[in-house]
Amino acid sequence: MSTVVAQSLHVFGFRSHVANNVFFFDEQIIIFPSGNHCVKYNVDQKWQKFIPGSDKSQGMLALSISPNRRYLAISETVQDRPIITIYELSSIPCRKRKVLSNFDFPAQKFISMSFSPDSKYLLTQSSPPESNLVYWLWEKQKVMAVIRSDLQNNPIYQVSINPQDNTQVCVTGSGMFKLLRFTEGTLKQTNFQRGEPQNYLAHAWITEEKIIVGTDTGKLFLFESGDARWETSIMVKEPENGSKSLEIIHESESLIEFPPVSSPVPSYEQIAATSSHNQLLLPQVFAIATYSKGFACSAGPGRVLLYEKVEDKDCYRESREIRIPTDPQSNDPSQSDKQDILCMCFSPSEETLIASTNKNQLYSITMSLTEISKGEPAHFEYLMYPLHSASILGLSTCIRKPLIATCSLDRSVRIWNYESNTLELFKEYQEEAYSISLHPSGHFIVVGFADKLRLMNLLIDDIRSFKEYSVRGCKECSFSNGGHLFAAVSGNVIHIFTTSSLENITNLKGHTGKVRSVVWNSDDSKLISAGTDGAVYEWNLSTGKRETECVIKSCSYNSVTISPDGKIIFAVGSDHTLKEIADSSVLREVSAFDVIYTAIIISHSGRMMFVGTSVGTIRAMKYPLPAQKEFNEYQAHAGPVTKMTLTFDDQFLLTVAEDGCLFTWKVFDKDGRGIKREREVGFAEEVLVTKTDMEEKAQVMLELKTRVEELKMENEYQLRLKDLNYSEKIKELTDKFIQEMEALKTKNQVLKTEKERQDAAHQEYLDELLDKQSRELQDLECCNNQKLLLEYEKYQELQLKSQRMQEEYEKQLRDNDETKSQALEELTEFYEAKLQEKTSLLEEAQEDVRQQLREFEETKKQIEEDEDREIQDIKTKYEKKLRDEKESNLRLKGETGIMRKKFSSLQKEIEERTNDIEMLKAEQVKLQGVIKSLEKDMLGLKREIQERDETIQDKEKRIYDLKKQNQELEKFKFVLDYKIKELKKQIEPRENEIKVMKEQIQEMETELERFHKQNTQLELNITELWQKLRATDQEMRKEQQKERDLESLVRRFKTDLHNCVAYIQEPRLLKEKTRALFEKYVQRADMVEIAGLNSDLQQEYARQREHLERNLATLKKKVVKESELHRTDYVRIMQENVSLIKEINELRRELKLTRSQVFDLESALKLTKKGRPQEIAETAPTTAMAPVSPTKRLNEQEETERIIEMQRLEIRRLRDQIQEQEQIPGFHTIAGIRLPSLIDSEVDFEVHTK
Repeated sequence: MSTVVAQSLHVFGFRSHVANNVFFFDEQIIIFPSGNHCVKYNVDQKWQKFIPGSDKSQGMLALSISPNRRYLAISETVQDRPIITIYELSSIPCRKRKVLSNFDFPAQKFISMSFSPDSKYLLTQSSPPESNLVYWLWEKQKVMAVIRSDLQNNPIYQVSINPQDNTQVCVTGSGMFKLLRFTEGTLKQTNFQRGEPQNYLAHAWITEEKIIVGTDTGKLFLFESGDARWETSIMVKEPENGSKSLEIIHESESLIEFPPVSSPVPSYEQIAATSSHNQLLLPQVFAIATYSKGFACSAGPGRVLLYEKVEDKDCYRESREIRIPTDPQSNDPSQSDKQDILCMCFSPSEETLIASTNKNQLYSITMSLTEISKGEPAHFEYLMYPLHSASILGLSTCIRKPLIATCSLDRSVRIWNYESNTLELFKEYQEEAYSISLHPSGHFIVVGFADKLRLMNLLIDDIRSFKEYSVRGCKECSFSNGGHLFAAVSGNVIHIFTTSSLENITNLKGHTGKVRSVVWNSDDSKLISAGTDGAVYEWNLSTGKRETECVIKSCSYNSVTISPDGKIIFAVGSDHTLKEIADSSVLREVSAFDVIYTAIIISHSGRMMFVGTSVGTIRAMKYPLPAQKEFNEYQAHAGPVTKMTLTFDDQFLLTVAEDGCLFTWKVFDKDGRGIKREREVGFAEEVLVTKTDMEEKAQVMLELKTRVEELKMENEYQLRLKDLNYSEKIKELTDKFIQEMEALKTKNQVLKTEKERQDAAHQEYLDELLDKQSRELQDLECCNNQKLLLEYEKYQELQLKSQRMQEEYEKQLRDNDETKSQALEELTEFYEAKLQEKTSLLEEAQEDVRQQLREFEETKKQIEEDEDREIQDIKTKYEKKLRDEKESNLRLKGETGIMRKKFSSLQKEIEERTNDIEMLKAEQVKLQGVIKSLEKDMLGLKREIQERDETIQDKEKRIYDLKKQNQELEKFKFVLDYKIKELKKQIEPRENEIKVMKEQIQEMETELERFHKQNTQLELNITELWQKLRATDQEMRKEQQKERDLESLVRRFKTDLHNCVAYIQEPRLLKEKTRALFEKYVQRADMVEIAGLNSDLQQEYARQREHLERNLATLKKKVVKESELHRTDYVRIMQENVSLIKEINELRRELKLTRSQVFDLESALKLTKKGRPQEIAETAPTTAMAPVSPTKRLNEQEETERIIEMQRLEIRRLRDQIQEQEQIPGFHTIAGIRLPSLIDSEVDFEVHTK
């Protein structure tokens, strides 16, 4: 055996056409087939473990897991003989327990299997024409019973054993539903078919006696002991919106609930072959799975229906619908949900449902999500990642990143990461992809499609083409090791392109058959090619000629590789050998031992070699190649291996095949010599991102952040309001209930006190009676017995009366409790009714507010129209005057302007003609170069025409047809170009109008600033006048105080004078009093002058005061008038802003619609996405107000919200100014007019914007 070992690490793939192809091992681990392996996959931890198929196996056909989850049965075909292998899942690694291969009955293959409930027996069904049903005691490899289940060679889809009874089995197929029981060493049928035979596709056991069965016409039957008990039909209808809906049209009797047992799935190929054309419109039930609440069944493409048992009724109803979602990466997203669901299974806890489809995809859904989605269908999610659904033809890896690139006949290109075992990128196209190569840097790929060769960028979330070459049907392409060149094969010609200038530098011609494989040597100086013509050529790229050649026409080569030193070429082909070629001769041939090698690769160290075979196995051998059969062979794929490659560090082997699976292998040499190559630099983390995408994402992130903040604030505000409302309501109810409870407690306490008082009184009365009785008994002891009996009866009556009173009091207490609860309920109902009444009144009030708002809007609209009409008339009048004044000046300047314009236009025409001549000359030179290259190609084609006339004639006819199509496409392109130009011409006037509107808005803002300045100046004047008024008031108060002092002085003088007159008869005393009076009141000699001066001052003061009062009244009137004018200006400007914003939004919507039309037309012309933003940028307006690119702006809702926010801020600012002016003494609004409330203005703006 070889010392080179390969160990399977991970697989990216799934085989859908294996019966019962997915099931749970436990809650986290599922088992499914992939390649020629069964894979144990941990859903949470993402690891995989492999159960390899048998040696020389031709593929798995059916799987079955035992009910105790210990054993796995796999049906395979080995060398055209069927075998069944049973593995023990509990052992690590899984080991073979038994192999059932020796049969005494004819069988081609086993298509369905099922374990018994105790896992001791195995039921298997072979395919027609034998159709043998075999009942095994598998641990002893003993056949217990064999019968032929069908004599008419109809296809049989599924067999199963009763989950409660080892001896009862069920078989369903086309026109067949049989229940059999194992008795007396054979299987005997226990039911009889009634009614029309149906094509039964799937079934599942519900209980020991009941089975649910699905057909290809969308019918579900429930059988009990072989008799139909319940039936439901599912019809697919086409509603108005074009999407298909499922409707149950008939139901009959229903039965009991279902246990959670997973059901196997029939062979999809057989079902598709037997389905007639009229049944394609009906949903085919390919899979049924039961769980505790009911069952799930597939109901047509991409749909699953869940049925649940109706409570207290023996019927089942459709509870929910689950769909496969559309795939946005697909070229036709509607096709992703058209997949047929072949198998379903529930997890042991019934938390997860997994489904597999005929497109090799695995989907899962959490059952709790289906319960959340009320009324709308739930959607599956990918269990792992989207997988290839057809043969993989291309495979490549790079140096700087742990990436794998694959392309497939499913028209998709996928980029995988073998380090994290994830899917990085994938994209589907309209054409099939035949070949792919990944640049060593990991940033570019070249893909050969059916129509063109495309060079693409690997962006962070997209695969985008940036260069296309007219190389049709490129079946092989490869980047050089340095990445500066790449080769592409078209038929028998190899085209060499450079990645720097993206030009075709040479074409290598020499093969007479199709080239199947190309490989570069280590220094990229040579290219080795091999083809179906049996030739292996070594090309020198510097000269474009062959250096060595080896031709063996009897061999059609499949793959070729070269040793690291570039001396030896290894080639494999159809002659069952591996050839070592050096110096144009075969040095050695190594036999392939009855298989065909389809792929070959040698390690960079030169010590390991791996080959892929036509049966899907991988052989690892040591180099130099041994003489004997020394290699390790590993089961890998279920089809021929198409491509193989090794990573740059020789750590991993990558293989793909026609089964659509990608395997990664860990490889190492047991000798350990020169295998592990340490990486000097780690894997690159860089990715390609276009500038447009970055700007778009940054803008989207910014918008989303803003939106999140707004929503947070709004939600917090709403929550606070609700909390306040609820807390107030709770507080009110709590206070009310506490009061009622206190009242009831008080009442209860009173009743208790009354009861205790009555009990005490009764007890006292009873004591008195007892005392009296005892006294009377002592006194009347000698009396007769009759009186004693009477007294005893009285005592008994009193005791009964006491008991009755006790019962009455207890009854009264119970009545009080009931009355209390009833009163509490009545109060609760009363307040709830009151709350509903208040709510209805609130709604009516809101409706009235909305009606008033609508009336206000209509009135406002009419006023605006009248004002606009008046403004237009005045404008027309003054424009006419201005036009009359300008006509005289224009007549004088007309001739001079016309001559200048003619001179400038002629000069521009001369320059344009000169530029056109230069451009035409350059185009002529290019066309001459193209003509020369085409003439060279024509000479080469003529030589090829002479060699192969008949083949080339067919190709010329094909070229002629394609040229016609190209001409028609050119015409279509010309028409679309003209339409694009017309649309661009329509866009420009709109953009000019937007620009004019923005200028008008700017002018209005300037005018508003001027008004603000005038307001500020008026406020200063008013403040100054108020200061003057205060000073005048202070002076007036001083003068009034002086006047009061003088009056008091006069009063005192009068009093003293009156006292002095009393001495009129005594002259001496009169003289003294008069002198004292004079000395007291006359202190200055100029008293008369002062009195005259005071009278003048009073007159001047009165005159100044009158003047200031007149000025103050005038200023008040002026301020009131100015405020009214400014208010009307503010309202007018605000209305104009709203109308302009409306018009701008309409223009933006039209612009957006026009751009989308241009985008659609450019997409029809297959223009690149890279070119489109440049053209849009040329036509988009460049304004200083927009910081982002011209094509980017907010959507309509967010833009409207921002406009509303700006208007709110403006209203608040104006309100603040008005409040400041109202606070000034003497300033009042005109006639008590107030601005509308902020809430009304917000509603007004919201109505405008909507």
